[in-house]
Amino acid sequence: MPPLVDHHCHGVLRSDPDDAVFESFLTESDAPAAPGTSFFDSQLGFAVRRWCPPLLGLEPHCPPEVYLARRRELGAREANRLLLSASGITTFLVDTGLPGDLTSPAELAELSGGTAREIVRLELLAEGIAAEAPDPDEFLAALADAIGAAARTAAGFKSVAGYRHGLDLAPEPPGPAELRAATADWLAAGAGRLASPVLLRHLLWSAAATGLPLQFHTGFGDPDLRLHQCDPLLLTDFIRAVRPTGCRLVLLHGYPYHRGAGYLAQVYPHVYADMGLSLSYTGARAEAVLAEFLELSPFGKLLFSTDAYGLAELYVVGARLFQDALDRLLNGWTASGSWSARDAERVAGLVSAGNAERLY
Repeated sequence: MPPLVDHHCHGVLRSDPDDAVFESFLTESDAPAAPGTSFFDSQLGFAVRRWCPPLLGLEPHCPPEVYLARRRELGAREANRLLLSASGITTFLVDTGLPGDLTSPAELAELSGGTAREIVRLELLAEGIAAEAPDPDEFLAALADAIGAAARTAAGFKSVAGYRHGLDLAPEPPGPAELRAATADWLAAGAGRLASPVLLRHLLWSAAATGLPLQFHTGFGDPDLRLHQCDPLLLTDFIRAVRPTGCRLVLLHGYPYHRGAGYLAQVYPHVYADMGLSLSYTGARAEAVLAEFLELSPFGKLLFSTDAYGLAELYVVGARLFQDALDRLLNGWTASGSWSARDAERVAGLVSAGNAERLY
């Protein structure tokens, strides 16, 4: 299989997690596992036990307690190095907007032996500026400067508007009076979590104006979102409105709305679909889900990612599940005569790395 470009991911923990913390990264839930079980009892948990133990010198499917003991014996840095360097990922585009004692893009590159670039999270950028610029006009000027500065070094921008409000935003950019009033209200209220739909729209249009790719969280996530408000089809009017700017839009994750994301990527030239997170969480069913991504998504507009966060294991699982699922699908389609072997090889290269290299 070709090398991988992970176009949407996060840092990993610098220190050894205890068992409960480790398990917390195997779920999007904020509650304990069902009584008598653990979060290893899931498609993602089983995938970790299938793919990761051999990289640390253990048998596949070993008990969780054996795996975690071995991980602690090696220490966080060595375990991270072994796992990341074996993932097959050569380039990491890292969303740095999540909290915790996580590795930077440079540290991730060092541990893996690859390269890394930053994806700037818009909402976090604005919240940081607000702490230093409490006046509305000062804030808006500083925000414009910061987005411009970020565009000179970052690979792209990311929005979590789906978490903060939902994707059913008015499609047009806010007018000056509307924007200033919303900014003043937000700053006067203490400028905490940015959830104003007016400011969220301003962030999206400001990022679009830079010409860099703009990633959107769509589909499932933790309980902080309302899933029905994260259907990528809700972005249709914005997709149409922003098209003249030339900004490329990347619809992350998508599941269970991934077929809708594939449709949007097919009918709009500036829209791309991503499979990250969807395959990791569906585990042994990843082949079926990947096949659904490949129903309507143009082969030149579907991107591999892991959305790995906190655990280096999630990089391994995301990469292995993708490669295994793609290999099975392509072998089946070539064996049936539906695809030629040459076309299968070319599409594998596009989805694994080529599309991301061209887009970013």
